[in-house]
Parts: sequence; C-alpha cells; structure tokens
Amino acid sequence: MRTRRATEARDVVHLLADFGHQLPTAPALAPAVKQPRLFHPAPRAGVNRPGRGWSAASAQVSTWRMASDQAAVFWPFISAPGLPPTGAQMGIDVLSGGSFYADPLGWVLASDVSVTNPNVMCFGKPGGGKSATSKAFLLRMTDFGYRVLILGDPKDEYEPLCHALGVQPFVIGHGLPARINPLDFGPLGEGWATLSAMEAQRRAAVVFRRWLTLIRGLVGSQRVGDRRVPCGPTDEVVVRAALSRITGYTTAATTLTEPTIPMLWRALDEPDDALIADCRYRDRRHFLDETRLLRDALGQLVSGVLGGLFDDHTTIDVDWTAPIQSLSLSRLQPLGDEAVGIALTCLSSWGRAMREVAQPGDLRITVRDEAWKQLRLGVEAVKSFDEDLRLSRKDGEVQWSVAHKPSDLLSAGDAGSQAATIAKDLLHLADIKILHGQDDGVAAELEQLLGLGPIARDVITGWARQRPGRALWVVGDHRYKVQTVLHTLERDLTFTNTAIESAR
Repeated sequence: MRTRRATEARDVVHLLADFGHQLPTAPALAPAVKQPRLFHPAPRAGVNRPGRGWSAASAQVSTWRMASDQAAVFWPFISAPGLPPTGAQMGIDVLSGGSFYADPLGWVLASDVSVTNPNVMCFGKPGGGKSATSKAFLLRMTDFGYRVLILGDPKDEYEPLCHALGVQPFVIGHGLPARINPLDFGPLGEGWATLSAMEAQRRAAVVFRRWLTLIRGLVGSQRVGDRRVPCGPTDEVVVRAALSRITGYTTAATTLTEPTIPMLWRALDEPDDALIADCRYRDRRHFLDETRLLRDALGQLVSGVLGGLFDDHTTIDVDWTAPIQSLSLSRLQPLGDEAVGIALTCLSSWGRAMREVAQPGDLRITVRDEAWKQLRLGVEAVKSFDEDLRLSRKDGEVQWSVAHKPSDLLSAGDAGSQAATIAKDLLHLADIKILHGQDDGVAAELEQLLGLGPIARDVITGWARQRPGRALWVVGDHRYKVQTVLHTLERDLTFTNTAIESAR
C-alpha cells in the first residue's frame, strides 16, 4: 500500500468538503493604515527651535505634602463646604461657581453649619454695595414669609423698597404728626384687668426692665463736660418707683396708665411725699439735690432738640401684617449724629415692645442702619443694643446691622472702657458677617478684630473693591467670595446715587 506524502496532507477543511460540509471563511483583513499622531514627544528641555521654548536646564520641582485645609494657602480656588440651597438666592459663589443662598435662621438649625445665632453685620465703605446687598436680601426673604422692620432709616434709603411693596413709611420729624412713645406698654399691656396675679407680675417685670434699660441709655447719652451722666442703682430705684406710681401698678389698678417721658420727668421734678418716702430720702430737698442730674437729663428729652418727637403717646398704627414697615429719620439729620443716635435708642425700645408677644412662626428681620450712631451714646446704649442681639435667637428674629467698618463699633468709648469692650464683643454676637470692599488702611483692623488672615484680608481690600456687590461672607467658620446679582428692577430699588446722578 502506497502512503501519501507529508506535503500532500489534507486539512480539516478538505476532509469535511468530501462529505459536503463547507466551513465559513474568515473575512479578509483590511489593509493597515497609519494613524496621525496627536501628541509628539519632545525633549525635557524643549525643542531647540525659535519660538519653541527651549531651555538649557529644566526647572527644579518642589514636592509638598499637606492636608486639604492647608492646601488653600497654595490653591485659593479650593472653597469652603457648600451651604444648603435655602433662603434668598443672593448671587454667585465665585470659588465654586454655583449659586449662593442666604438663610440665617436656617443656618442656625442646620447641624452642619457652624452658626449659633442669626444676627448679621454688613460692613463696607460707601459705594461698595452693602445697601444693595441688604435690600436684595430683604426683598427676597419676603417671598418666604418674612416681615421686615426698619428701626430708623436715617437717609431714606429703604423708602423705594417700601413703595414697591405697597407700604408708606412713617416719617418722624419736627412739625410732623407721627409720634413714638418709647415707654409704650406694647402688647403686654392688653387685657391687664383679666390677668392673674402671677401673670401680671411676670409682665410687669418684663415691661419695667425694658423701661429701665431705655432710661439708662437716654440718661447716659447726656454729658457733663467730657463725661457721661451716670445712672446708678439709686437712680434706677427712683425711676422704677416713679413709673410704678404713674402707671398705677403700686396701687394694683385694674387698668394701667401708659407713661411718657414728660410724665416721668414731672413726677421726679415735683415729687410727692409718698415717692420721697418710697425712695428713702430724708426730705424733699434731699430728693431734689440727689436726683438733679437724672431730672436734667430727662428734661433735655422733653425740651431739647428732640422735644415733641418721643414725649407723647404713639400716634402711628403699625400694620404688623405688612411685608415691611419703616420709620424715617432723615428729617433729624440736621440735628447731628447724637440726636439721631438718641432717636435710634428710643425706636429700639419701642420696637422691642411691639415684638414681645410675637406669635410662633412670625418670622421677622429687624434692620438697624447706621448702628454706630447709637453705640456712641455711651455704655448704656451699647448694653441696650447688646441685649437685642442676645435675644434674637430666643425670639427667632434676624437682627441685620449696617455700618461702614468693624472699627466703628469701637467708637462707643475710649480704648479699654466698658463701652468699647462690650461693643467689640458685639462682633461675636453676629455669626454672619458680610465684608464688602475696604481701603488698605483698614486691613490691620480686619486682621485684629476678625482674625481673617492674609488671603481673606486681600480679598476685601482687593477683589471686593473692583466691583460693587462683591463681598466676603463669613458664615461661622467658613468664608465665601460672593458676587451679589441684582435683577433689573432691583437695581432701581437699591440705587443710592440718585442725588449724584441728578447733579451731572
């Protein structure tokens, strides 16, 4: 038998073909095409051609290892943790590129935001956009049910905003019918005849405490030479005794009489025997001699530059259901900063009375413009302002203060004085600070008072000054570079250069 050569061996394809089976054939391969290169390798020193950036030696690379909180020193674009998108949409968070929302009360309730009180202090030099930011915040928060109270508008800046919301501001000034009684009972005086003895005592303690705070501030605003008029414990005993007799609280009257500052002054200037005995003075002459400074200080509020403004019963009827209410003080500007400061103190006490029985869920924002004028009236005025900030968390209210720069608070008294110390601590009662552009001269103040650090300080004295509305928002322990964005209609409501424009 002859065998087949190895070269004539048949494969599987031929074998299956003998039995009528055809295996599929593999497709022909496409011819290889050389693809163009996207990147061309280059030497470390670069290509040695003109315009190619050739270097004879390569730069040394420095290696650093750091945590994420330290990396912001070299990479400023690393931003703080984002805030929840609740509240008013204010503008753009420049570091993250997203929207920035402001919600002071919401931040207090959020466990991941280091804010313990809803107070806000807005600082900035004139023209930096602090008024526009404030008004935009107020207008946008009304959409969430907030109501706004402007406790003193020295320059009528909030008047267009009131008109846009259909509210006519109250104007206080000589020759005008509006009167504010800073010794108003407020809602606590309603239904006194039906109160139990315990509830009557509780309300009386609140009302008299508020009145004494006001009187201390008003008396302390007066000067004897270069010193403030003191208002000590003995003076408080006299004032409380006189107010108790005027109101009828001493005699357990079922209907209390609302006092005014002239009524208090006359009760002290013409004391009866019962008042002298209650205050433990030997005789009438002893009483008059010891209370002379107190009586003269109160007399200035009756017959002084503010006579006829805060010395009668309240004549305005505030609609607390309106979205905004404003008390204009622009007519008092010719009287000087001290007169405006006294007016702000009176309005502060009156506003506190109006909010003492606010209903749960009654969200309010109280705006204090030119707050530094009130703080310059002495230590008692500073204490009154301090008390309002401390009660904001309990009352569920946002206290929004506007000033030029943080050091304005230190003008409340001499360096190291009690007034200056308390005023400095006010910064810590506002966990939210909005810092608009400032001159380089205040950089040291920002560093000392707020401990911002060089990067944040340069943001305020550099980036924030390049355009109105730019500000560094300090929210608890975190900082955000924010550009406020205004709608076209909001620009008209927040524009404060009308007088300058009309003079061109």
